[in-house]
Amino acid sequence: MMLESNAVDGHETIIGLEIHVQLKTRSKMFCGCAVEFGAPPNTLVCPVCLGLPGALPVVNRRAVELAVFAALALNCQVHSRSVFARKNYFYPDLPKGYQISQFDRPLTTSGWLDVPADAASTPRRVRVRRIHVEEDSGKSLHDRFAGLTAVDLNRAGVPLVEIVTEPDLRSPAQARAWLVRLKQTLEYLEVSDCNMEEGSLRVDANVSVRPPGVTALPTKTEVKNLNSFSQLERALEYEASRHLAILRAGGSVAHQTMLWDPARNESRPMRGKEELHDYRYFPEPDLLDLVVTEETVGQLQRQLPELPWQKQERFEKEYDLTPYDAGVLSASRQLADYYEALARISGAPRSAANWMMREALSVANELGVSVGEGFVDPARLAELMELVAAGRLSHNLGAEVLRSMVETGKAAAQVVAERGLEKIKAGSQLDQWVEEALSENPAEVERFRGGEEKLLAFFIGQVMRKSKGRADAKQLRERLLMMLKPERTDTGS
Repeated sequence: MMLESNAVDGHETIIGLEIHVQLKTRSKMFCGCAVEFGAPPNTLVCPVCLGLPGALPVVNRRAVELAVFAALALNCQVHSRSVFARKNYFYPDLPKGYQISQFDRPLTTSGWLDVPADAASTPRRVRVRRIHVEEDSGKSLHDRFAGLTAVDLNRAGVPLVEIVTEPDLRSPAQARAWLVRLKQTLEYLEVSDCNMEEGSLRVDANVSVRPPGVTALPTKTEVKNLNSFSQLERALEYEASRHLAILRAGGSVAHQTMLWDPARNESRPMRGKEELHDYRYFPEPDLLDLVVTEETVGQLQRQLPELPWQKQERFEKEYDLTPYDAGVLSASRQLADYYEALARISGAPRSAANWMMREALSVANELGVSVGEGFVDPARLAELMELVAAGRLSHNLGAEVLRSMVETGKAAAQVVAERGLEKIKAGSQLDQWVEEALSENPAEVERFRGGEEKLLAFFIGQVMRKSKGRADAKQLRERLLMMLKPERTDTGS
């Protein structure tokens, strides 16, 4: 089932998101155990994260700072005093039988982040109800031993923030676009690596469908643990269509928690939806109130970077880039910083954008490195740009030289000299390649002289292959036209 828009037969789709984001810390939320993805099972644990009697939690200051940093970027109100609470439930991978989270007095509330303009007919503001800090549970593994469930507690106690939106989204496409913007924002802040495949960003999506004329929020279902943008969009489309089918048949939607099956592209019931009283929240007796001073908030506020959509808008205006190019070059903080450095050093921002969009990103993808760390210094790429602009190197060989620069660490001029890649201009060598190309293709020469001038491109290609791209294109064209002129025949009198 697919729901193509936010309104079918006048029904309106209502969506709210709950996003769990792993904070980028070296240690866990309430103990000193390391945070490391992929470590052998149950090797990063201690009495605190195992929930052993007598073990006491201690708050990770860096995790709180990162949570506040994210909250400021999302325009939230940061409360000077918040309270940790015990959220009681019983899973095999929750050894304490409760999770330390926050409930009625969270760290931050009342923020917002807009849906990108191209994902809504008009810019849409999505309110952020709250952001609170908590610890993660462990992980149940159902595929290690036949018929058994294994438990890995390495993840137990890893610091998280939960970002809860108001039900302000009106289509699966909007929800996806908003989540993409949120992920990009958190990556810019370096709050989290947001690696969805590793579980650093997980989404629970609440969805309902409202009949025409109804203003109250209808019964919703929650789809748990979506870990990709495509899964989020498909799951919301399916659930909205399922709700609509139930309403059309005169039924009522059950308040349930659903699991998404990506193989079958369908959701299935997991359990009845818990209510707040099911968790039996009460203040965590082993932790004092969390106090965040105005001084700390002010310091973090001053550290906020320019956010990606702000940077994109500035790139368009300051560097005269197209919206597409500016969007690509501002997609990550590292890429944007590299581009700005290259634009400044080269003094040619549009040329720098072209080099970034073509050669730099292509070489980086090919070699499995990022533009920035492990790449050439922007000053060295500017030197390569200058070699091409000065006519000493053909643009076609630019990517080849750049690849060698990344692999060897050598400067552009050194690579060009060692590999003999400098352009060959007018002279005996260029004339020799032209003569060879013409003598090897006599039929094409006659056709050109007979009026098929489009064959000039064929001869240019022949010479470029012989020269391995080193022939000066402008002078090559001139020499070919001169040598392809029809031979004159003297008739006498």
